[in-house]
Amino acid sequence: MRVGVISDVHGNLPAFEAILSAMPEVHALVCAGDVVGYNPWPAECLERVRELEIPTVQGNHDRAVAGGGGFGFNSMAGAGVEYARGELDEEAISWLGSLPAMRSEFDGRIHIAHGHPDNPDRYTYPEEFSARLLEGGEGGNVETQDPDVLVLGHTHVQGHRVFEEGVVMNPGSVGQPRDGDPRAAYALLELGDPEDPVDTGTSGDVPTVEEHRVEYDIETVVEAVEEAGLPKRIGTRLREGR
Repeated sequence: MRVGVISDVHGNLPAFEAILSAMPEVHALVCAGDVVGYNPWPAECLERVRELEIPTVQGNHDRAVAGGGGFGFNSMAGAGVEYARGELDEEAISWLGSLPAMRSEFDGRIHIAHGHPDNPDRYTYPEEFSARLLEGGEGGNVETQDPDVLVLGHTHVQGHRVFEEGVVMNPGSVGQPRDGDPRAAYALLELGDPEDPVDTGTSGDVPTVEEHRVEYDIETVVEAVEEAGLPKRIGTRLREGR
């Protein structure tokens, strides 16, 4: 069973649409949070996530837009939150507020959190990935027993590590990469279900991850950021992947 994994869309519709167009056939999609924030298409990105019925956890920007407080936001992040609040209707904001901090999918095989199983606001970079995270980190908070895969977001840095116990992965950021590569990021996760028509025949093996990057029209986003009255750096930093 092939699953498309995304995170940190951050209101960047051109990047999101590029990802969706480039992604091969998958059984399902999952999202590790932060659908909104920073970029000027929060409503459109949220609508696409809901249309596609993508299981999603609540990122710190999602929570802030829903009225749950900020996370030491700088001026760019704060401006994005306020912009999203003005663009979203009450029902959309309520949906963001209803998102869980963690969730399990596919009979508990995949566990999804935004930052860390113990703390959704904690940055957990690929070099910090460990098998211990599959047991719920320091506090043992993974909702299911022994997931095959832990999906994290928040850092906007793409990476994964494979252990005997399973896989810890971050698909990278769709809408605001911060790993030096400006292309939109996503990943494909192969769980290996022989009954699924898009299975690639890895049933019984440790899940496998393919990391992907997709080019999109960054200059369109730069212009839209300025037109929306958002801080220019939100757009120009996309050119650097920072």
